[in-house]
Amino acid sequence: MITTEATEVAPAREYVPAAPDRGPRRGRRAWDQAPRWQIYLPLGIYLVFTLIPFYWILLFALRPAGSTSLVPWPVTFDHFEKVWTERAFGTYFQNSVLVGVATLFLTTVVALAGGYALARFDFKVKKAFMLALLCTQFVPGALLLVPLFEIFANLQMINSLASVVIAETVFQLPLSIILISGFIRNVPPSLEEAAWVDGCNRLAGFRIVVLPLLRPGLIAVGSFAFVHAWNHFLFALMFLSDQGKQTIPVGLNTLMSADSVDLGALAAGGIVAAVPVVLVFAFIQKWLITGFSAGAVKG
Repeated sequence: MITTEATEVAPAREYVPAAPDRGPRRGRRAWDQAPRWQIYLPLGIYLVFTLIPFYWILLFALRPAGSTSLVPWPVTFDHFEKVWTERAFGTYFQNSVLVGVATLFLTTVVALAGGYALARFDFKVKKAFMLALLCTQFVPGALLLVPLFEIFANLQMINSLASVVIAETVFQLPLSIILISGFIRNVPPSLEEAAWVDGCNRLAGFRIVVLPLLRPGLIAVGSFAFVHAWNHFLFALMFLSDQGKQTIPVGLNTLMSADSVDLGALAAGGIVAAVPVVLVFAFIQKWLITGFSAGAVKG
């Protein structure tokens, strides 16, 4: 007797035709499909209008006095030598560096302490204090000149670089505290608590665990304070009467008189004032954007 075993045959899969291509997927941004020239052309026009003033300053600084050429040739550095030696821009530069670095240090340290208090502690007037910090941003710096001058005069600090440093620090603290507090809120408190369990006190835990994570925020706050102190004109003009203690913005103002303006010297002085700021921003730009964006996020 012959037996046959039935073999099971898998059913054939039903053929489903592929959906026709209907163009770009949903959710893709419109500018991803835009031609490149529609992106680069507006950016190029904006770049040209931005760089023309800088080229004009460079042109006046490098071409000889009395020349009307649109190309700085032959190149001369007489204007730079004039502002650095005859106009005492070397002294102005040194004073600006001292004021900027001192303002950076004081603003960062005080803002770090105030930002940590706002981010980690709860107290009754916390909301009112935050509101007061925000309201101070609407007060122009010119309104602070008279009361600050009276305070520094009573303390016998007029014609001292310390008065400018204190004024710049006070002016920068509200925004700096807000940025630092927002950045600290993004650091989980559990990291500090783990350090406390390991035997660290609050200060040691903050220094070991939290402080290294705040580097982008500290760089953002410090650079903003430095640049503002470097470029600010009113405080240095009002509180410093001795020419040997004035800063670069006041020194640039001395190059302009009611009768005439030395355009070559003024352009050279503007480049001397702008180059350090450009170098600072070129070095810290990757930390600056991260610091400002992280400090603006609500924790």
